[in-house]
Amino acid sequence: MDSIPPTSLRSGFELHQSEYEQAALDALRSGTYISGPLLEKFEKEFAEFIGVEHTVGLNSGLDALVLAIRASGIGKGDEVIVPANTYIATVMAITINGAIPIFCEPDQYFNIDPAKIEELVTEKTKAVLVVHLYGQACQMEPIVQLCKQYQLFLLEDCAQSHGAKFAGTVTGTFGEIGCFSFYPTKNLGAFGDAGAITTDNFVLADHIRTLGNYGSHKKYYNEVVGTNSRLDEIQAALLSVKLQHLGELTQERQRLASLYNSGITNPLIAKPQVAPKSDHIYHQYVIQCSSREHLQQYLRNLGIGTLIHYPIPPHLSEAYAFLGYQRGDFPITEQQADQVLSLPLYNGMTEPQVERVIEVLNRYQGE
Repeated sequence: MDSIPPTSLRSGFELHQSEYEQAALDALRSGTYISGPLLEKFEKEFAEFIGVEHTVGLNSGLDALVLAIRASGIGKGDEVIVPANTYIATVMAITINGAIPIFCEPDQYFNIDPAKIEELVTEKTKAVLVVHLYGQACQMEPIVQLCKQYQLFLLEDCAQSHGAKFAGTVTGTFGEIGCFSFYPTKNLGAFGDAGAITTDNFVLADHIRTLGNYGSHKKYYNEVVGTNSRLDEIQAALLSVKLQHLGELTQERQRLASLYNSGITNPLIAKPQVAPKSDHIYHQYVIQCSSREHLQQYLRNLGIGTLIHYPIPPHLSEAYAFLGYQRGDFPITEQQADQVLSLPLYNGMTEPQVERVIEVLNRYQGE
């Protein structure tokens, strides 16, 4: 039997191959490759999809986070509350701006625990940066209320939540700025690095666009020290194609995830839970198992690939050793890091492949 990879970009490409190829060819033939009409078109389409006034295309999801924090006036010595179990890029965006990450434990849904945020607020706190991890929206109602109460910026890392909703409202619209990655593996993935921010605030959008264009509105007239972070025409064209199909692509992921939800019955495996009022678009289907490495090897031996998102939480990474945290400081985060395992789930995956994974998982007997 053929092996099942943890993800497959080619299968997603092949679903709409002719459209992607035509879009890329049109972009190449246009003779305009940076900051042209195709970018403008995608920015308008994505803003309408999210339900905001402005989208600014950028080079990556990390750039989106870095520039969002900078545009919010957050800098040296300011504190930003952030989930402890996020991908390290979320934290890097804070420290690159000279601010201090204040880690908050997650809830049972892998997202920041709203009940644990308020105790972390100090006079230095300037923002709460939520992450809608694995494709599920955070419990936004109490977080929005808390940010209003303490007059804090609310920023959203939506790198894994394109189109996910809380109480019917799309992620990327709750805070001042939503930050998106279009890395190829994302639900709305480009064919290279790409990202964007979303906002209803024209001043913030204009400032971020300026920062990403060497700090200028007009070429050679530089108003501030900026950077080079622009979503190019080819990627914008390809993203416009994929955005047209995102609804059906999301439904496919949800259908495959429902097979996992109903089919996995092994008591050694904890399936992901869906939080009240939250939509899950299943960027990843993440299980937990106390013998994770043994399970991963078992699956590998039977031709099933998996991934770990993420084995080392930021506070224990070598990059942030200077913050002085030790193992045991965030036990829930650390337990998740030791136990999470992402099963194969991608557009173009077949039901027989999912059923094969389920059958193998249900036979697992532990160490």
